[in-house]
Amino acid sequence: MAGIKDVAAAAGLSVATVSRVLNGHPSVSEDARTRVTAAVEGLGYRPNALARSLRTDQTRTLGLVISDVLNPYFTELARSVEEEARALGYSVVIGNANERPELQDHHVRTLLDRRIDGLLVSPADGSSPLMRQTAEGPTPMVFVDRWMPGLDVPVVRADGTGAVRDLVAHLHGLGHRRLAIIAGPAATTTGHERVEAFREALHAYGIPLPAELVGQGDFQADSGRRVTEGFLALPEPPDVVFAADNLMALGALDAIRARGLAVPDDIGLAAFDDIPWFVHTGPPITAIAQPTAELGRAAVHALTDLIEGRPPQSVTLPARLVVRRSCGEPATTAPDPRDPRSQL
Repeated sequence: MAGIKDVAAAAGLSVATVSRVLNGHPSVSEDARTRVTAAVEGLGYRPNALARSLRTDQTRTLGLVISDVLNPYFTELARSVEEEARALGYSVVIGNANERPELQDHHVRTLLDRRIDGLLVSPADGSSPLMRQTAEGPTPMVFVDRWMPGLDVPVVRADGTGAVRDLVAHLHGLGHRRLAIIAGPAATTTGHERVEAFREALHAYGIPLPAELVGQGDFQADSGRRVTEGFLALPEPPDVVFAADNLMALGALDAIRARGLAVPDDIGLAAFDDIPWFVHTGPPITAIAQPTAELGRAAVHALTDLIEGRPPQSVTLPARLVVRRSCGEPATTAPDPRDPRSQL
């Protein structure tokens, strides 16, 4: 395996100059960069990451702890984070909390022990003492998608309030008045926020949201199935079920079909978090789409800003309603040319 001395010999430069080139030092000539690059490529040289980290006190590694790797939303988010980090010269180590606070804390401890340069977290709940300690510690941290109120940590998230208002306006225009929601865990900011946005949007139209039409889920498909079974057993079932995430929506669809009912003829269905599968269901599901790839990229830049000493920045991007046919309507909205999933 070639070493830095071999690169220096091939480039006709000193080891010190090669080292400055490899570490991105600004005082290196373009000719030196070109010669070192050619020598590195020709020799297949790979710097020793461990040795470099000991010299610079940086590992060029970011940690990412996501809530559920099986949720397509978080899968896409992780992919975007990895791609953007790689473009900036960082690698990413991913931990899957599986919506379990204790597993989240395990991954955070493990990543901190590996001396990562920074940490991205989508918290599984809002009360972890370890997360609060980490927020006050030396390792830069950014919350993505979810956050923990009261902590001085930048947050990169989507605001779905406007999209929820658009959804309720759309359902009201179709004549639906009895609307139910499958809520996410109240201990998460997204679980709480989406229920309150739905409640406020209904209030604007004078539509009540009785307790019987609020079902407690956990962002997993089984809970969507269970809650929907309860809705369907009511003396007066809802006109439309709104699931506060994609997996619960798929569980709701299973429950509706298990009763021999059809969407949208017997009951409507809408979801938060658009995913590719929704265009393949029968019928395609109306959903609120988050700018997932943009969130991943923004989260990486927010974290690397902290790592490199720039001022921290929180970012909030708008979500949008994608109208399909699962609430009884034709697909009438114009497709977003950037999103091949937006219409069928």
